[in-house]
Amino acid sequence: MCGRVTVRTSPEQIVTGLGLAGIRTAVERPRFNLCPTQLMPVVTNDGARMLDAFRWGLVPSWAKDPAIGNKLINARGETVAEKPSFRSALKRRRCLVVVDGWYEWKQSTKPKTPFHFHRKDGQLLTLAGLWEEWTAPDTGEVLNTCTLITTGPNALMAPIHDRMPVILEPAAQEVWLRPEPQEASVLLPLLVPFSEESLDAYEVSRVVNSPANDTPACVERVAA
Repeated sequence: MCGRVTVRTSPEQIVTGLGLAGIRTAVERPRFNLCPTQLMPVVTNDGARMLDAFRWGLVPSWAKDPAIGNKLINARGETVAEKPSFRSALKRRRCLVVVDGWYEWKQSTKPKTPFHFHRKDGQLLTLAGLWEEWTAPDTGEVLNTCTLITTGPNALMAPIHDRMPVILEPAAQEVWLRPEPQEASVLLPLLVPFSEESLDAYEVSRVVNSPANDTPACVERVAA
């Protein structure tokens, strides 16, 4: 599972870094411990190439209660084309979730040890995601939500956890953001572990364990 990320990059820097057309909605302040139910920076496949901010936790259009999103923060790449909660979005509503790092906890230590993962070159991480638009039946309020797709671990991740988010390189991003419906046979080959040679990780303070903590202390390196 991928359940915490960092977004310290400004909306303007995201637009420049990904060559987007502009900003529709944005995560305005740096996030050092962004959690499910909070707003995530996304670029949807609507063809506009605009930056948006959607709530983390997918709420399918057919859902009766938006609380289902609390359970749908990740979609397993191996089964995403089969699960009723995800298969329509995979075909029609894909997005990039734009972050600069994510946290994972080493399970074999007591207590679990948090690590921060990021690109060695400091560039943005463009994660494979799905999005949905849900309308409240009583008020008509529209809620835009997203989920992250995960896959098995690469060699860097394996000693820490058995899952990692799918990170898409530029060529894969272009396929993922096609506005037209896509068959699973085209998309599933993209859902593979990212090269460990491009990533790095370091141990961070357990201050990150609490969702209430969203400060630079969350990403500070623990001295060896």
